[in-house]
Amino acid sequence: MKAIIATKYGSPDVLELREVEKPTPKPNEVLVKIEAAAVNAGDWHLLRADPFLIRFMYGLTAPKHPILGSDMAGTVEAVGTDVTQFQPGDEVFGDLSGSGFGAFAEYATAPENRLAHKPAGATFEEAAAVPVAAVTALQALRDHGQIAPGKKVLINGASGGVGTYAVQIAKALGAEVTGVCSTGKMEMVRSLGADHVIDYTQEDFTKNGQRYDLILAANGYQPLSAYERALSPQGIYVMSGGATAQMFQAMLLGPLKSKKGGKQMGNLLVEPTQADLLFMKELLETGKVAPVIDQCFTLSRVPDAIRYLEAGHAKGKVVISLDQPSG
Repeated sequence: MKAIIATKYGSPDVLELREVEKPTPKPNEVLVKIEAAAVNAGDWHLLRADPFLIRFMYGLTAPKHPILGSDMAGTVEAVGTDVTQFQPGDEVFGDLSGSGFGAFAEYATAPENRLAHKPAGATFEEAAAVPVAAVTALQALRDHGQIAPGKKVLINGASGGVGTYAVQIAKALGAEVTGVCSTGKMEMVRSLGADHVIDYTQEDFTKNGQRYDLILAANGYQPLSAYERALSPQGIYVMSGGATAQMFQAMLLGPLKSKKGGKQMGNLLVEPTQADLLFMKELLETGKVAPVIDQCFTLSRVPDAIRYLEAGHAKGKVVISLDQPSG
């Protein structure tokens, strides 16, 4: 099979399209013929080993998992002897980040509890755009943010992969939503259901006097103290993306700034679950959430797709379509 391989850390230039051995499913695994995958910020962080701590988890001198890619959708080709939920021919989607990655390839294996049946009516590209970003948004808002109807929620980075889902999920869960994005993306964020949209090039939401019950930082560069200023007295700040310095601030200073009975500040460690995939599947099938796809690339152009996402201008998700020839 064809796959995009990273034999060393570095820029997208180190990625190569190669012929590699097709994987064989273990007893609890499913072999999927991948029809589409999606690119996430985690892919270029892993590729570049940024931050350096990544090397201690995924290989000190070279990537332990040479085929990157978490999000995927495709058709079940074979199942292991212990698999009960799927059979050959089923259309599925899922997150491979907890099982060795591997989505930037023509085939991948995954434990059956990392997959779910593809949402009815969704294309493979739309389904592949869901798992990592949507579940990140869901866990940030519901589990860490304790979102509830009527809560005032601000999403910084509302036009990105996580942000576009966060706006829609927050609305589906009954919140009053403010999205923060750049000038050219304001109309898109409004179209997703945001009640208010702030252009960060014209206004600093941390200084306008508004207070929010929940702030999800899906992108941006504000220091933790600025977010703290924009929280209500019992508000919650959850960091899921942004500058590396911001991540370490949330991780190290968040617990120090959190007060019992008062403001809570911290970062999000996503735990991929089949239950959350099924939750998102229902939201998609009922029309409450729809993937936003900026561009589709072929498998051979994964390096270009990663460069495009890393540049920070994507609206929603960047997808890899394996229906197209990759050369």
